[in-house]
Amino acid sequence: MVTASGLKPAQQPAQKGDSGALAEARALDMLRRHGLALVERNYRVARGPSRRAGEIDLIMRDRDGTLVFVEVRARRASSHGGAAASVTHSKQAKLVFAAQCYLSRLPQLPPCRFDVVAVEGEQVHWLKAAFDAA
Repeated sequence: MVTASGLKPAQQPAQKGDSGALAEARALDMLRRHGLALVERNYRVARGPSRRAGEIDLIMRDRDGTLVFVEVRARRASSHGGAAASVTHSKQAKLVFAAQCYLSRLPQLPPCRFDVVAVEGEQVHWLKAAFDAA
């Protein structure tokens, strides 16, 4: 769109979720390049008996059949512990709860793991088996 003055209006500021969506897209691209296949994106569960809600950013299938629950975290820089450090015990518990809900729908339980993809500036770090369900 061009205004009456012939100038384009200033770009709108990025939406709050834009950086997260971009990080998620970068993570998905990297995981696919490493042979993982997308099963589901942004799987959400409502509050459960423990009053925890959860969302899994990416559910992927590894080449060996392992179901991979991926948490994507983005930070501009690695200061204050970085993106990976922001996956707290509380966040892990919510991810485990959501994964349990997802797995309850399946007729057979596959091998599973929890990965974290940390996006810090231009760097993308993949932490396989970053935590477990225990």
